[in-house]
Amino acid sequence: METTELGLTDLARAIADRQVDAVTAVTAALDRMDAAQPGLNAFRLIRRERALVEAAEADRRIAAGERLPLLGVPVAIKDDTDIAGEPTAFGCGGDFPPAAADAEAVRRLRAAGAILVGKTNTCELGQYPFTSGDAFGHTRNPWSAEHTPGGSSGGSAAAVAAGLVPAALGSDGAGSIRIPSAWTHLVGIKPQRGRVSTWPEPEAFHGLTVNGPLARTVADAALLLDVCAGNHPGELHSPPAIRAVDAVRRDPGRLRVAVASRAPFTGIPTRLDPQVHAGVQRIAAQLRALGHSVAEVELPYNALFTASFLPRSVAGVAAWYDRMPGSVRVDKRTMTNVRTGRALSGLPLAAARRLEPLLHKRIGAMYRDFDLVLAPTTATPPPPVHAPDNLGSFATDRFIASCCPYAWTWNVLGWPSVNVPAGFTDSGLPVGAQLLGTADSEPLLISTAAQLESELRWDLLRPDPWWLRDCP
Repeated sequence: METTELGLTDLARAIADRQVDAVTAVTAALDRMDAAQPGLNAFRLIRRERALVEAAEADRRIAAGERLPLLGVPVAIKDDTDIAGEPTAFGCGGDFPPAAADAEAVRRLRAAGAILVGKTNTCELGQYPFTSGDAFGHTRNPWSAEHTPGGSSGGSAAAVAAGLVPAALGSDGAGSIRIPSAWTHLVGIKPQRGRVSTWPEPEAFHGLTVNGPLARTVADAALLLDVCAGNHPGELHSPPAIRAVDAVRRDPGRLRVAVASRAPFTGIPTRLDPQVHAGVQRIAAQLRALGHSVAEVELPYNALFTASFLPRSVAGVAAWYDRMPGSVRVDKRTMTNVRTGRALSGLPLAAARRLEPLLHKRIGAMYRDFDLVLAPTTATPPPPVHAPDNLGSFATDRFIASCCPYAWTWNVLGWPSVNVPAGFTDSGLPVGAQLLGTADSEPLLISTAAQLESELRWDLLRPDPWWLRDCP
């Protein structure tokens, strides 16, 4: 059986039904990864030998009658998450010791039978909506070799969009799942804070960052979310359990949808690209056609969001950097953020955390009138892959704000959001829209996304595999 086109759900079923064995499926994924690496550069590390040993063991377990949700299925992990025996470089240069233990999310993936085939590229300490760095070069977009797939989960997005793996785990601290999903035509779920474990950290980046799935379909993203969901006893956040796969098949009912196109305040002027706006309106029109009530609104953003976000973000960067080995190498922009983070790690950080209940109340009030919000995921289509090269710190901040002003506020709130593909620009670049919910609303967002997918069938579109023909 040819496994290239199978998503996570279908490949798991095919392996469980013994239509294809795990070694064959994993070998095929590893071969695709190797073939694509010179062009796409999606992976920091490929686990060929260990993955094949694990796949052979999965076949023995399947032959003995064992069944698990992902037994024998290849999955990729972003390189900010520990796999026992492998280094975690998080986009940086240097020599890194192998992790002593699996992160809790990886432990849960293994418990479900998944085969971890590699660790995907990410920018230095997850700071940027692009995936490049001196340590590994540039990760490129499967839909266009000359454009970035986004970041910071850009390697995961590129790997899934190119069909190298059926799904991957990423992390999202300011849109880092949703942005690359938008720019590579994927479904990306930023879950409720605490839904997927961040252990060995009690919380990541002072509550901003969560782990979540990237996949080509809502059902595949929901399956990976269910497999990874759950907490370690030492974590600070543990929301009530949900069943994401059940939500895929559930009718969301008639919804009141707010369409919010104005960007949050960042202090830097931003402009919504007309073709991205057209993509959001395409999703809004489909929601109307499905019988939902849709109205344009302005979200009540203010500068307090920035005041809560900035200290938590840069203090998180500083904390990550300070616990890395002495050999670590990063660029000047990262060191600027490290110094800023150290300076803001005291009283400013404590004050930033205290703002969150106020912001919950401010944004939460609109959910008395609406069930969910539809907004752009980004302000622009994917930029050229070299656009952020050699920029200074301030110019990089301006670049980020001009491209990606929409996603980060939901990280401050800790609430869930789902990117859905919203079409393409005239030049064939993907754009996305995000469904924004209140606390613990993943089932509603997932059921709405699945309803949209059943009509728009974005899952049928694939990029032309340029990476098999030439390397930029």
